[in-house]
Amino acid sequence: LIKLGDEYGVRNSQVTVIAPTGTIALMMDCDTTGVEPDFALVKIKTLVGGGTMRIVNTTVPRALKRLGYSGPEARAIVEYIEREGTIEGAPGITPEHLAVFDTAVKSTNGTRAISWRGHVKLVASVQPFISGGISKTFNMPYEASVEEIMDAYVMAWKLGIKAFAVYRDGSKAAQPLVTVSGKGGQAKLRQSALEVGPSRRRLPPTRGSETHRFSIAGHDGYLTYSIYDDGTLAEIFVRMAKHGGTLAGLIDSFAISISVALQYGVPLKELSRKFIYSRYEPSGFTDNPEIQIATSITDYIFRYLAKRFLSPEELEELGINGHNPAMPQQAASPVDTPKLEATKATPVFADSVCRVCGGMMIQTGACKTCVQCGNANGGC
Repeated sequence: LIKLGDEYGVRNSQVTVIAPTGTIALMMDCDTTGVEPDFALVKIKTLVGGGTMRIVNTTVPRALKRLGYSGPEARAIVEYIEREGTIEGAPGITPEHLAVFDTAVKSTNGTRAISWRGHVKLVASVQPFISGGISKTFNMPYEASVEEIMDAYVMAWKLGIKAFAVYRDGSKAAQPLVTVSGKGGQAKLRQSALEVGPSRRRLPPTRGSETHRFSIAGHDGYLTYSIYDDGTLAEIFVRMAKHGGTLAGLIDSFAISISVALQYGVPLKELSRKFIYSRYEPSGFTDNPEIQIATSITDYIFRYLAKRFLSPEELEELGINGHNPAMPQQAASPVDTPKLEATKATPVFADSVCRVCGGMMIQTGACKTCVQCGNANGGC
């Protein structure tokens, strides 16, 4: 190959590059290959199929022997590394020798690591002897700034490195190698320290609330909802009359789940999108002129809450009419609906309302078709 290359030249060819650590290193039983320093003396590798594998550097005993440590001294140091994850503080280690065992990132209980400048300079020293770009991850600590990353790229360019890829430790929620056990690694530990994650917005012991009475096909119920100081929905309670303990328990559990979701920031619009027009018994006519037909208890509850708390634009997006043109204007507010119940008035239903699901009917030839459920009536 060399003879042919000298005679004819080489184009678009790479003959002296080998990939660094990873699967190849594991297959070769190596701690590292190429110009890649070891990630850490003790690291945890996340496996593609799930699970983790603990990897301990096997070159340390040979290095200690070459540095003049006796067998018992070396064994004591190796046991310390396996237990603590670092060589710093190991019994009998000479401080001047610590630099020999520096790795790409800081160990779990250590403070030392190879500087990112060391990574760059090492590759730059090898690059003239390599025909292509060197496959190497330039590890930078979690604390690295944007300016330092920019400096690393500029430094690599000035030194003639053909390929350059930076990875800042902990910059992803999951990474192939970490320096602690498989319960999340350094990234998740830092996330916990910064309190990154979902937070619950709790209510004070005394909070403002409203109660709405409703009836679906003769089944009476009460919806109570609490409101934050800014006027947004915070929690709900639902009570159904004349129903056994099973249904009451299920509805109560449902209300608790919705309340927790609201307090953790799930938008009411998205909850409404999931539950409106859900279909099960009891369903049918209601005594609310703005929700004339309900396909289920959850359909009624979320259409009512949507009308109470969402904007006209959001209601239009959900396919819910803000006001039924067939009803008088004074019935526009859901809070006014008890007046209807007090007079026992019979709701007046327009032909534009589907009697199956309560959706809007549109004229399709000689009949009308519901845009929600497809039900047709008239001269079809």
